[in-house]
Order: sequence, then structure tokens, then C-alpha cells
Amino acid sequence: MTSKTILIGSPNSGKSLLFNRLTGLNQKVANFPGITVNISSGKSIADPEQLIMDFPGVYSLRAISAEETVSVEAFYAGIKDPQISSVVCVVDTTRLEKGLIFAVQVINACAEHNKPVVIAANMIDVLNSHGMTMDLEGLAAALKVPVVAISAKSGLGLDQLQDLIADHREAPSAFVSNVLPNDMIATDDSMVHRQAQQLAASFGPKGDLLINSQTRLDRFFLHSWFGGISFVLIMFLLFQSIFTWAAPIMDGVEAILQFAASVVIPLLPEGAISDFVSDALFGGIGAFLVFVPQIFILTLVVGMLEDSGYLARAAVICHKPLRIFGLTGKSFIPMLSSVACAIPGIYAARTVDSPRKRWLTYLAIPLMPCSARLPVYSLLIASFIPATGAFGGLIGWQGLAMVSIYLFGILCGLLVTALVSRTNAALQTDLPFVLEMPPYRLPSWKPLLRNAWDRSKHFVTKAGKVIFMVTVVIWVLGYFPNQGADLGESWLGYMGKLIEPAFAPFGLDWKYGVAILTSFLAREVFVGTLGTLFGIEGGEENVISLVTHIQNSGLPIGAGFALLVFFSIALQCVSTLAVLRRETGSWRLPTQLFVSYSIFAYAAAGLTFIIVQSIAG
Repeated sequence: MTSKTILIGSPNSGKSLLFNRLTGLNQKVANFPGITVNISSGKSIADPEQLIMDFPGVYSLRAISAEETVSVEAFYAGIKDPQISSVVCVVDTTRLEKGLIFAVQVINACAEHNKPVVIAANMIDVLNSHGMTMDLEGLAAALKVPVVAISAKSGLGLDQLQDLIADHREAPSAFVSNVLPNDMIATDDSMVHRQAQQLAASFGPKGDLLINSQTRLDRFFLHSWFGGISFVLIMFLLFQSIFTWAAPIMDGVEAILQFAASVVIPLLPEGAISDFVSDALFGGIGAFLVFVPQIFILTLVVGMLEDSGYLARAAVICHKPLRIFGLTGKSFIPMLSSVACAIPGIYAARTVDSPRKRWLTYLAIPLMPCSARLPVYSLLIASFIPATGAFGGLIGWQGLAMVSIYLFGILCGLLVTALVSRTNAALQTDLPFVLEMPPYRLPSWKPLLRNAWDRSKHFVTKAGKVIFMVTVVIWVLGYFPNQGADLGESWLGYMGKLIEPAFAPFGLDWKYGVAILTSFLAREVFVGTLGTLFGIEGGEENVISLVTHIQNSGLPIGAGFALLVFFSIALQCVSTLAVLRRETGSWRLPTQLFVSYSIFAYAAAGLTFIIVQSIAG
């Protein structure tokens, strides 16, 4: 019979990383307070009949925010479940007193419901590396619960922890009597704090291990000048990495696809099957796969910033300028998360304490340049910006263009929130900005690489299904009734020419109009649709290089820039709108955003086309 173990702890205690270790699942690990907002579960590697449940990180069982209230209520509901055989409370040993405050609350709650507790004393490897120790046996005797020294990062002590979880499952009643001595049962917060302070002083390491080194680093990263400069440089390197550093890998992927096409296509009989494989599979889906390395690098670099503890400092640096636009420093993390995907950004917005500021953050998130837009940006930039650079290629013009279009999207989001907040007096109030600084840590490369790989794989599998379905439909409509002899005379050609006048103001023909409409399903579908259309039109020649097709098509440079502007502002995908509706409880905001941003994008794209074409002559 399956039993369950609750995994709970404060933010940045290493709880989610421990969850990954115990289950083998690839849950995102972020070194930012409050980033975990959903309950995850997975079967234990050591015992498939044991289900590990990763609860959201909270600082206290006395909730003070709406987010914590939901998490705490979920925990109390969870420990009432008869299938729960044990509770594992993760404590950061480098900040033992703070961790014990929460641990004592958890022990009290579990004692009331006869649930055994294990204290996982995490980051013991950090203590050991600094020659510091703690009295684990003494702490266990004082709390009357097992205390296991572990390192979620290295795997130290996990075997012992898994054995204890198994023991609780086999004989839970043997571990619930006298869980907590009477003098440890706290009735108010002040008593809990005194108990934690006494326990940390008696059994923990002496002194704050991290305060000195953290203070030295914060003097630089939070400095009014050096902190701002370092923030700009870090963000610049982030966006440079997306294009400039990913280019060799992208070239390798394209070469592999070209080789595969040259081997597979000649083996197929001439006709519809050969044309489908060439135009739809290699031309449509293959054109999209070329840009996957950028997704991997983006996820990896953002993960490094999260895992190192820098993002919390970035939020502090951004708080003051974000206030100008009606936002708060806590809006920075949801906005940056949206660079990967708008959906986790919307979920992360739960960490914004003020409901008003959270609503404003929702307005900004769809305008953040998400990874689904990345293939579109990369395609257009590669088509119109030369692949040259400065400083020996360290800074490429294409990378600089990528930085610029990202900054443009971010600026649009900030201007929207500023405008809305200034026209509504109720949105100008704010709760105090309070944010815990997580410790600086060296990123753990294995989880980071695994997360980047999984994110890329998820991106491909999720988008690939949509792209495949759209590609098949587009190919059928574009190939028949004349077997691809004239794309303009196909079913799709007739349909496309009906909408062509709508996109003519910014220099686009019907093929681009069709690609724009299909991208509503998922922004990256734009690339696959164009790849299929150009594949049908161009036959087997240059089957993969969509950039070459665009360059040879005679698309005006103004139209290329207009497309960049259009995609920067418009076309929230169906999934984004659906998640917004779920988070807000109404279709009102998603509908308003889709309509208003589409109109804004259309006008901005038309103006861009006029300006760029007049400059280009």
C-alpha cells in the first residue's frame, strides 16, 4: 500500500533539491524566497510505494500573507491524511536558529496529529568545509525527534534519511509517542523564538557562518553604483549568451538536420510523401529545432543566477526603479521568469504580496520576451543583421540586436504598468518591501544542467506537438490541389490572400500573415509555418536554411523590423491566456490584454515599417 511523506521547509533550505534527490524528478530549484508555489509529488527512488510530497516553502506556520495562508492550510490538511506516514522538515544548518523556529512549529503541529517527524539538517557539508560542527545527538534528544545530517547537493546522509522514512512507514505508531516534551510545546511566537534560540546556542555551530562573507559580497552587489553596473553587465551577458554563444551549437544542429535530409529524402519515392517529409518535417519542424540550443543556454544562465543567490539582490537593486513604474522589487522575479516562459512567471507573481502590485505585474508579464518568441527573434535577426561583431567577436551585432529587442519588450511592459498605475489612485499604494537575502552559494552544476535539459525537452515536446499539427494542416492546404506546383494557387493561397490586406501596412504578404495567425497557438509556430510554406514554394533546394529563404524572398528590411516589434508586443499564446484566467478567476483581464496589446502591436509595427523604410531609402 502506498504511503506518503510530506517534505516541508523554509525557502532556500534546500527542500526542492532534496525532493529531486529522493524522487529523481527534475523539479526546478531556485535560490529565491517564495519561488516554489505548487505542491509536487513523486515516487521515492528507494521505495516506489513511498510517495514524496514537496510542499511550498514557508517561513512560519503562522501565515502572514495570502500565499503562505494557502500553503499552511495545505500542510494542515495534509497531516490529517491517514496515508501520511511521516513528515520531513528541512533545516538549513548554516542558519540554524531561523530553521529551528519553523521546525519547532512543525513538530508541535505533527504532535497534535500523531505524525512522526524527521529533521533533515541540510548543508552539513558547508559546515564541514569551514571546520564547524553541531551536536546532532543532543539536538535530537532535546526535540525528541530524529535529526539526520544531510547534504542535498552532494547526497551525503540521504541513505540514512531514506531508512528513517521507511521505518516510519512500516511502524508509524512506534515513533509518535512523546514526540515533544511538555516544556517544548509552544503556545505563542515569542516562546517558539526563545526555544529556537536556546537550541541553536546549545547544539548548533557557534556564530553566523555566512554573515561575514555575505556582507562583503553585498557591499559590492548592492552598492549604489557598482551594484547597478554589475546588474547591467550580468543582464547583458545573459542576452549575449542567447545568440552569440549559442551560434556554434545552432550551426551544428542545422548541419545535422541538413545531413539527415540529404540521406532520407533521396530514399523516398517521388511524390506527396517525399514532398511532405521535405517541406513539412525538415522544412517546418526542422527549422524550429535549430533554435532549441538557445532555450537550453537561456535556462542554464537564468538557473545559475537563481542558484547563486544573486536574483534576490537583483530584486533589491530593481525595487527603486520599478517603483517609478508602479511595481515592486518582488515583481522582478516573475518578470525575469517570464523570459523563459510567461506561465511560470504568472505563477511566480503569487510571491508579490500586494494584490494591486500583483495585478500590475500580470500586465507586464505578457510583454516580457519569452523563450517561445526566441526562435522568431533569432530567425528575423539572422535574416537582417550581419553575423559580425566587435572585440574579436565577443560582442556580436546579432547579440546586440537580441539585447535591444528584449529591452524593448521590457520597456513596453514597464510603460504599460506606469500608465495604468498613474491613472488609478488605488494602484499607487504599496506594502512595505521586505525581502530575505538568501546566502551566496556556488551553483550546483548537475541540477542546473538537468533542469536546462528538461526545460529544452519540455519545450520541444510541448511546442513540437502543436507545430506538427499546424505543419500538417498548413502543408495539406498549401500542397493541394495542384501538388505544390504553385503555392499561390493552393487552397492556403486563396485563404491567405483574403487576409493579406490586413498585413500590407507593414510590408508583409499573405505567407507571413498566415504564419502570424497560426502563432496564436504558440509563438514558435511562426517559424514552423514559414518553414513549411517556403519548403513547398522552394522544393528541396536549401531545405533547412529558412534564413536563406527569407533573404532571397525580397522581404523589405522595414517589414523584418516591423515583425520584431509586432511579436514583442502582441500574440499572447492560448496557454498564457488560460493561465491568466485561472489565476485571476475571470476572462476579463486575459481578454483585455489580448485585444489591447494586439491593437498596440499592430499600430507600432506599422509605424516601425514606415520609419525603417524611410531611413533605408
